[in-house]
Amino acid sequence: MTRHERADIVVIGLGPGGEEVAGRLAEAGLDVVGIEKELVGGECPYWGCVPSKMMIRAANLLAEARRVDSMAGSAAVKPDWAPVARRIRDEATDTWDDKVAVERLEGKGGRFVRGAGAFSKPGHVVVGDLEIEAGRGVVIATGTVPVIPPVKGLADLPYWTNRDAIKTEEVPDSLLVLGGGAIGLELAQVFARFGSHVTVVEGVDRLVSMEEPEASEMIAGVFAAEGIGIRTGSQVTAAHADGQSLVLELADGSSVAGDRLLVATGRKTHFDGLGLDTIGIEAGARWVDVDDHMRAAAGVWAVGDVTGKGLFTHIAMYQAGIAVADILSNTRSDPADYRAIPRVTFTDPEIGSVGLSAAAAEKDGIRVRSGWASLPSSARGWIHKAGNEGFIKLVEDADQGVLVGATSAGPMGGEVLSLLALAVHARVPVAELSSMIFAYPTFHRAIGDALVDLRSKSD
Repeated sequence: MTRHERADIVVIGLGPGGEEVAGRLAEAGLDVVGIEKELVGGECPYWGCVPSKMMIRAANLLAEARRVDSMAGSAAVKPDWAPVARRIRDEATDTWDDKVAVERLEGKGGRFVRGAGAFSKPGHVVVGDLEIEAGRGVVIATGTVPVIPPVKGLADLPYWTNRDAIKTEEVPDSLLVLGGGAIGLELAQVFARFGSHVTVVEGVDRLVSMEEPEASEMIAGVFAAEGIGIRTGSQVTAAHADGQSLVLELADGSSVAGDRLLVATGRKTHFDGLGLDTIGIEAGARWVDVDDHMRAAAGVWAVGDVTGKGLFTHIAMYQAGIAVADILSNTRSDPADYRAIPRVTFTDPEIGSVGLSAAAAEKDGIRVRSGWASLPSSARGWIHKAGNEGFIKLVEDADQGVLVGATSAGPMGGEVLSLLALAVHARVPVAELSSMIFAYPTFHRAIGDALVDLRSKSD
């Protein structure tokens, strides 16, 4: 028999954004029910951001040790995956147990239900044999799942997704990575540095194709130097097993093989069974459309990946704050502003970017002027030497005199990006940026060099 309960707010999906919404509303005194079918906290702490960066940290230590020979003497490096796998289980994921996260939510006054929530009608959510009437509204935060391309034979293979790669306790002798985006490249470099023979297969003509072409060229050069195979512009036509090897057949008639296959071709929403059609939202939609206050329908908000505004934890947390303010005030909160979304690909070197690329800005009708500085040519880059690949690229709206985008690639590209993200977000005039004093010798001083290049191109 169906049980019936009431609550002020029901949150379906407790990834970073959903958990933030549920916790803050509960702390504000609302009766909140959070529903999650997997682990409270979502992809990021258990299979994404946190454990993957632990892997990257370990791999980068190996790379730094190998650079000693050219600069500081000699060092013998013997990779060992065991402490990496152990740290992921002990420190990042608690062996994939969300007991602490559940207790955190309940400690704030929220109620927790394990299961798959779905709308039965407006304002009503069903999970298992429980139906909850939400007096003030429902928040959708169900995240995304990996995209598995419809390649002939692929579904029959024991391929990895990012979750399998994170959980592995052994480094494969050889690894195929299908997908040249951030996730694929980060994990490719990690396993290569731990001794795996890695080949990256990407359908378009360059790696990290959402970034500036210079970033693609830089990371391709780094990967080649590290012995990572790169097959860009390679369409996969079929996949099969050949003994212990997994094989990808390519459109040019060639093939590549590996002991393991990691599929990292993006992520998508999965709304099947959520009952969106009962609240006037198309069930087959790619994203849940929201306004600038995260409202998707009457009494319905959505945050995080499902909105399609950027598949990043920091976007989910940002949107969560807007939704919370809107729900608590019963009036329109400050509208969302996505002009300065930062993102970082945590390869070595890192690729940090914010706002628009030069091509995207031109497509938007902006008269673009670009400034460039090579990191190895900067004082800090010259000092750093081994592993100093990188650059700063600035994208200016030449008519407005402000930056609309920037890329910071280098050993600390994600950290250097912070200044550029602030500049894009606050619309700091390029003339004002050019008057700054940049500490010497730092990586971020290269921003000043890029500004000099930008000014040299002024009208």
